[in-house]
Amino acid sequence: MHSWTLDDMPDLFGTTAVVTGANSGIGAVTALALARSGARTVLACRDPGRGRRAQDAVRRAAPGSDVRLVGLDLADLASVADAAGHIAKETDGRLDLLVNNAGVMALPLLRTADGFEMQFGTNHLGHFALTHHLLPLLGAGGLSRVVTVSSLAHRFGRIDFGSLDAERGYDKWRAYAQSKLANLLFTAELQRRADASGRQVLALAAHPGLSATELGQAGPRMEGRTWSARLERVTRLYTQPASAGALPTLYAATLPTALGGSYYGPGLLGGTRGAPGPAAMSARAQDMDTARALWEESARLTRTDADAV
Repeated sequence: MHSWTLDDMPDLFGTTAVVTGANSGIGAVTALALARSGARTVLACRDPGRGRRAQDAVRRAAPGSDVRLVGLDLADLASVADAAGHIAKETDGRLDLLVNNAGVMALPLLRTADGFEMQFGTNHLGHFALTHHLLPLLGAGGLSRVVTVSSLAHRFGRIDFGSLDAERGYDKWRAYAQSKLANLLFTAELQRRADASGRQVLALAAHPGLSATELGQAGPRMEGRTWSARLERVTRLYTQPASAGALPTLYAATLPTALGGSYYGPGLLGGTRGAPGPAAMSARAQDMDTARALWEESARLTRTDADAV
């Protein structure tokens, strides 16, 4: 059986894509692959300096590509709204692909600018709000895709509506798993609402398996545990590179036969590595009652219109 690779990506000339967290890891690989395939690619990055370096790197690796840069801090809803306005200008009012990739993992208890627990606020609510602000662009030029990056950790997640902001105690891994489960429930409900309204949007999700990125080092560094950060770097010997971890995202973003609501990930060793294909979701990730309730609560928290889709 043929294993999907970057060589299987279609020509994307004439399309426009936005990738959040495009300055490193899986986001950087994703943005470069899209640019090389001909898409106008907008890098949405929190750190301006790292964003400019990433933009320069893509331009060097993909000469002649159209690569734009927009500032985006998903932990600040004002920044999210401002970024959406800049994205509208950079994309000329049309968006074919939104890759909700950026994220944080296993942080000590921190709060976003709006007071939300940092992992839930960044990984889910920030992308929820960004997608809503970009709805006028999605489907404007034909079928658009929204690909949201989840994680194997979603399998351990549970949506605790009584403690979304860690009011009843905080466990960094439980909070991370909840945010990644929220990514899948968001995808399912976005697709349900798009289908009901006739909006030309495919909502899909992907996960990178166990991939070597910088994601796991931020938490230990914030807690002053440099030994833990060093240990995390050692574990990269047992993980696949970011270039492989990005394949499920690119697969979801470009597979011609992809169906709305689908979830993709590596196909080997329990989904930890290998070529991309369909991935297994937990039963909680398929609970549409929870998906609808989470959508309504997320719209309330982010002050967006729950019925906009």
